[in-house]
Amino acid sequence: MRSHHGSRNNLADSILHRPASQVMRELMRGYIKQRRQAREYDEYLRRKVEDGRASMRAGLGRSNDEVEAAFAARRNQIAKGQA
Repeated sequence: MRSHHGSRNNLADSILHRPASQVMRELMRGYIKQRRQAREYDEYLRRKVEDGRASMRAGLGRSNDEVEAAFAARRNQIAKGQA
């Protein structure tokens, strides 16, 4: 059976055998990519929340109480075997 340490050692070996500048460039690329993805997700989430709020203002949504009541009724149906 292979240990997990082998893959860590290979990673460490690959890092140790590359110039520091290359390692830093790769780390920075990864960091920049991660930050870009975080910004994109934050923007996506902001738009979704705003769309939901606009929907509620337009009278197209349902309140939390309405949703809770609908799902409580559904849970009761399932519990009684009337799904």
